[in-house]
Amino acid sequence: MKPDINSILAQLGIAGYNPSYSTGSKWSHAANGEHIHSMSPVDGQKISSVFAASLEEYDHVISTAQEAYKYWNKVPAPKRGEIVRQFGDALRKQKTALGTLVSYEMGKSLQEGLGEVQEMIDICDFAVGLSRQLYGLTMHSERPNHRMYEQWHPLGVVGIISAFNFPVAVWSWNAALAWVCGNVCVWKPSEKTPITAIACQRIAEEVFAANDIPEGVSNLIIGDAEIGKLLSADTRVPLVSATGSTRMGKAVAMQVANRLGKTILELGGNNAIIISKDADLDMSLIGAVFGAVGTAGQRCTTTRRLIIHESVYETFKAKLVKAYGQLRIGNPLDQNNHVGPLIDKDAVNAYLASIEKCKAEGGKFVVEGGVLEGGEYSSGCYVKPCIAEVENHYEIVQHETFAPILYLIKYNDLEEAIALQNGVPQGLSSAIMTLNLREAEQFLSAQGSDCGIANVNIGTSGAEIGGAFGGEKETGGGRESGSDAWKAYMRRQTNTINYSNTLPLAQGIKFDL
Repeated sequence: MKPDINSILAQLGIAGYNPSYSTGSKWSHAANGEHIHSMSPVDGQKISSVFAASLEEYDHVISTAQEAYKYWNKVPAPKRGEIVRQFGDALRKQKTALGTLVSYEMGKSLQEGLGEVQEMIDICDFAVGLSRQLYGLTMHSERPNHRMYEQWHPLGVVGIISAFNFPVAVWSWNAALAWVCGNVCVWKPSEKTPITAIACQRIAEEVFAANDIPEGVSNLIIGDAEIGKLLSADTRVPLVSATGSTRMGKAVAMQVANRLGKTILELGGNNAIIISKDADLDMSLIGAVFGAVGTAGQRCTTTRRLIIHESVYETFKAKLVKAYGQLRIGNPLDQNNHVGPLIDKDAVNAYLASIEKCKAEGGKFVVEGGVLEGGEYSSGCYVKPCIAEVENHYEIVQHETFAPILYLIKYNDLEEAIALQNGVPQGLSSAIMTLNLREAEQFLSAQGSDCGIANVNIGTSGAEIGGAFGGEKETGGGRESGSDAWKAYMRRQTNTINYSNTLPLAQGIKFDL
């Protein structure tokens, strides 16, 4: 039975036309300006529309956030953590509705949509713990009768730019941590998934209002790339956390760096799994197929490349081809289906162009791609997951396509496999499938994977709550969780206290007056 989308929209506070911004309980009342129409890739139907924010509205949101910061940074961190705990509980109550909306607006399977909301809940629990662990250190000074220590203070306004492929989790991972650190947040969601963002703000609105928190601690502003540019260039926003394409991340990084601000970036992946001659091939198959086709290949941690030992290459290729023949493509709200749609027709065109480029460079497709038409595929966004035999140096292999295209590469020895794994500009997630302890340890060593995430026998997973969401090279260095993740949302200050009745100078300098 398919969910009733209209009742879910009503439950989450979504109207036919929605405001362009919110500062908490106050929403814009714009009656003009451009509209952003959210179209579901599931069935091609319009979900709802949103007004696009103007420059004046943007300035209002930032000014409101600045005022709220004066209040919020005075609230004790454990109290801030308590509000985040309540937000996590509110998400628990709305998990089914919000997860369903994620699936319908973005196109990922229902289980993945529900899983994304669970990530939001988990990060809230994690942030609550961190709210009592914003520790500094006492350090020794060369000066006698002095005490030196470090403190961590909030930064102020944190800008959050999120991508369509994780339309709600990225925001919460940043916001929950930023809030417990004493910052206020301004969220600019992807213009492709604005409705889920409004739903999140509606849930947060109730929690903040129940605790008499003033306007401006949780802010939402909806618009196109121009709003992202405003956030990046705004000296009132000391930190911008951006998730999305490498192209977008580079633009944000340059703008923020130009004003000497701070960034947290989590960008492209191009992730690989090494399939060793000593791998459990059945387990490897599960990890590879799910990694490659889950969310229709639109995760930053999607498996893009399989680097397979030559002795098991043909055997594993045959297993893959058979498994791909069993994939069920269709409405992601139907839990019998494995693969849903791409986000829109632009993504479909990029998928088709990548296939043609791969063939032109010499790629041999063992499972052909293509666009599905008619019936439940009427949105034009459903495509066939495909597999091509390639060489790692192909230009198309070096470039990440957000679609279910899997590349097969053959290797002879582990050093070669690791070099192939590392031989792309991106550096997010990586994995080796092996029962050989030496191979596993070499892969995890300094001479192994150069990615921020390196796994053994689990595929190219993403962030785990409490662990680093690493990202080297063109992935941007991003991390959003981990025991010390809070430090990225704060500034460190060194304090020295002289408790003597003299003023001894450093390095024994004498300065007698």
